[in-house]
Amino acid sequence: MIEGVVTRKLKVVPDERGFLMEMLRSDYPEFQKFGQVYLTVGYPEIVKGWHYHKKQTDNFFVVKGMAKVVLYDMRENSRTKGEINEFFIGEQNPTMVLIPPMVVHGFKAVGPGPAYLINVPTELYNYEKPDEYRMDPYDNDIPYDWRRKEG
Repeated sequence: MIEGVVTRKLKVVPDERGFLMEMLRSDYPEFQKFGQVYLTVGYPEIVKGWHYHKKQTDNFFVVKGMAKVVLYDMRENSRTKGEINEFFIGEQNPTMVLIPPMVVHGFKAVGPGPAYLINVPTELYNYEKPDEYRMDPYDNDIPYDWRRKEG
């Protein structure tokens, strides 16, 4: 696993009315601080990435559908520099993925429908000077192929 990345299997508590799922609590050891919460939706087979942050830590949760979340460690002084992590998270695998600063990441919906991803980043989005640095999903130096793997 990439240095600083944390996953947490989320507990689902079902009953006859439906279910409850805690996603992020301030008493979790990996919780740092709260910036904001937002929802992003990815359509099937469309890559939303690559990008990274210099200050912000992301906490990803897929609450509807399934997504492939991919991370790439480009940090010069990391013991896991060059490593790639691939996670399949969502309705069939409720999991939190914590993504530290300077770890490049992206996601795409897998399956027939869109993926609804909630992010709880540690920082507020700064509209004048965003802490967001984008890279083309296909034309870059990252050794990863976003195409669906067959067979």
